[in-house]
Parts: sequence; C-alpha cells; structure tokens
Amino acid sequence: MSKAILVLEDGRTFTGEAFGAIGETFGEAVFTTGMTGYQETLTDPSFHRQVVVQTAPHIGNTGVNDEDDESDRIWVAGYVVRDPSREASNWRSTGELEDRLKREGVVGIAGIDTRALTRHLRERGAMRVGISSVDTDHLALLAKVRQSPEMAGADLSAEVSTPTAYTVEAVGDKRYTVAALDLGIKRNVARRLAARGVTTHIMPVSSTLDDLLAVNPDAVFFSPGPGDPATADHPVALAREVMRRGIPLFGICFGSQILGRALGFGTYKLGYGHRGINQPVMDRTTGKVEVTSHNHGFAVDAPLDMVVDTDFGRVEVSHVCLNDNVVEGLRALDVPAFTVQYHPEAAAGTHDADYLFDRFVELVEFAEGKR
Repeated sequence: MSKAILVLEDGRTFTGEAFGAIGETFGEAVFTTGMTGYQETLTDPSFHRQVVVQTAPHIGNTGVNDEDDESDRIWVAGYVVRDPSREASNWRSTGELEDRLKREGVVGIAGIDTRALTRHLRERGAMRVGISSVDTDHLALLAKVRQSPEMAGADLSAEVSTPTAYTVEAVGDKRYTVAALDLGIKRNVARRLAARGVTTHIMPVSSTLDDLLAVNPDAVFFSPGPGDPATADHPVALAREVMRRGIPLFGICFGSQILGRALGFGTYKLGYGHRGINQPVMDRTTGKVEVTSHNHGFAVDAPLDMVVDTDFGRVEVSHVCLNDNVVEGLRALDVPAFTVQYHPEAAAGTHDADYLFDRFVELVEFAEGKR
C-alpha cells in the first residue's frame, strides 16, 4: 500500500497507509462516534468540507450498498480510519468501501491511532487538516493546511443544495404538503414525512417566499446542512417571512440554527462539535431523555432557564444535551415553529426522537384547525 500522512494545523502528524483515492485533500478534522452507519455518514451533505475521523476501529465490515445513501454522492472531504475491513461480509452489500472511495475520488488514510487523534481534537478542538498520499513531506503539507479555508465563516449551503426543485410523494393517503428548503437535506427526512402522509417539495436554497408559497404548503421545513449559520442571511430572512405568515415551521440542525437566528439569538462554534449516534438529550417539555443522532459543529446561544420575548413572541429552549448543556431545540410559544439541533431522521442512529415528525404533523393539524 502507498504511504500517507495526516497533518493537523497545529503540526501534529500521523503516518499511515492510503485508503481510498491516491491524492491530497484538506478540510476541517472532526470525529464521529457512531459504530455503525458509515455509508450514511459519508453521504451526509452536512459533512461537506470536513475530514471525518471514525472513532470505531473497524470500518468497512458491511461494505456498501445501493440503498443507504443519504444523498447522491459522498460529501466528506477526507476519511480517516484505524483498521479497514479487508473484505465486506453482508447480505445487502453490493461492493467494497474502499472501491467506492476510489471511484468518487475521496482521499483517506488508514492504520493510524484514531484514538490518539480523537483525544487530540477533544483537547485542542476541531481544526484544519490535510491528508496526502502523493507528498509525504509533513512541513510542506502543513503549510498548505494553514492556507486552506476555515469552517468558521464558511457559507456552504449553495454548494450542497439541489439545483432544481423535486418532490417526494406521500406514502398512502396524502394528508399535507410541506415545502422543504434544501440546505443539505438527507433523504431520510422526506421518507419520515412521507410515512406520515406528507408530500414534500424539496426546494433550492435560493428559493424565495413566493417559490415556497407556489406549492401551496401546509408547512415549511428547513433542513440540515454544512457551514457557519452566521453566513446564512437569506435563509434567516426567509424564516422570518414564513413566521410572519403564521405558516408552521420546523427546522433540524442547520435549519434549527437558522431559525434561532431568525428569532434573534446568536450562534457560536463548538469546540469539537457533536457527531455520533449516542448523544443524550432531554426533551424539556416531557422530561424524557433520548439517545439521539448528532452532526453539528455550531450551536444556538439561548438562555436555558427562561422564556425569551422575541419579535415573534415568547420562545423557550425545548431540548438540551445532557453532556454539556448545549441548546438542542427551541419552541416558539406564540407562532407555530419549533426546532431540534440533532437528527430525528436518525440515519444512522436510534429512533428515540422519531416522534418529532409526529409533533410536526400535529403542529400542522393545530394550525389548520385555527384557520
């Protein structure tokens, strides 16, 4: 195998073997704690321009298949694993992970101490990184890493959003229509809505209010996605227009951060983010603790223990991460809007939070009853 090196922007260097395409890549180094679901991770648009470190040591055991992608391509900028499987073994497998990485030009590295790398990122924070299997001069690669763009201030939604609108039809009898702003949507969002009788029109990030209203929606959804929410001025303005109209609105992850900004809160970058399928969150409206799936490097800056008056009435924090007290959801009390910063669509992950799609449908039902 070809030698490869990984260099962090603070100079920490790891040497291993090329995994995937031969080449050079740069991005933000982040780690994810999921022991399953690597195919969903790779194809999640929220990982655009990030180099993903898998903390689980064995990756690739189940190969890849034609059913579990969360988008139409791999989005990670680079991939870091400790011990890749030499051969896939699963009845659903249609190919090997490394072959897929090579085919899509994804540069990776294997055979390094991912536990040491993860501990370093936990202590120092997420940072820029480079992987190279064509130039193993670590000083030369370090210089390139330090010239690469940072995630803070990155406006990436337009790079992952659909260029044209498309529709995912309801399964069975249609009950409602949702206009979804695609900031980096995962396929399982529309599948979860379709299972509840919702037809979802997935719209480009550049869509205007008139574009959304053209599909005659019963509600609007703001999707997950990559980048810094502080740059997303157009979606923020659009969310404010939706709330002024009294249209039910639900936001997940990046969509939650945008809605937080629309309500008047700030956002900030987390030290190393939440990424994995085992994060404990409390739903403060019920007191229930859920095991949840996360992928976010930014968070909403809102007070945990008070109801806040905003331009759209009263707002409270509805969900909180029990690991670090990070805000994980907001609920507007005077307009039909709520958010969660994690992933109830849970691909991959637990299904503890699937009820949030029911809560969204109930919000639409309530709004319909008031009209």
